[in-house]
Amino acid sequence: MSGSGFTHLDDAGRARMVDVTAKQVTVRSATAEGFVACAPEVVARLRAGDVPKGDVLAVARIAGIAAAKRTPELLPLVHVIGVHGVEVDVEVVDAGVALSATVRSADRTGVEMEALTAVSVASLAVVDMVKGLDRAVEVQAIRLVAKSGGRSGDWRR
Repeated sequence: MSGSGFTHLDDAGRARMVDVTAKQVTVRSATAEGFVACAPEVVARLRAGDVPKGDVLAVARIAGIAAAKRTPELLPLVHVIGVHGVEVDVEVVDAGVALSATVRSADRTGVEMEALTAVSVASLAVVDMVKGLDRAVEVQAIRLVAKSGGRSGDWRR
């Protein structure tokens, strides 16, 4: 940690990437969740598989997986790590679409940002696929719900 007390700032207050070279490689996992609120008509069309742009749930899953692997390109201080497993679950529920993503790795730093990015981009893919049917579609409640591995151990919301 720098003299400022913030790990992403050096002693002069400049942004830096934390050096994790000396940390032990451990198995790590993180799960995030999110929700996309949709109009009842959109929910009905999602359940019927009748959305004009195609298979919304499949597109959201693939978008989330791709996003997890590209997280360091989007967030400048995130480490490039081996993303060894990504599961994106997408479920149509009465008020919209519930999403969750679990990312796994064996590396020196955690995968929380990868899980959050996966859910965020999967949620945006849902919005993109249904926005023509529901202009009020809304991404809600993206949050980390669990992590395991590393020095800080396990955590669950």
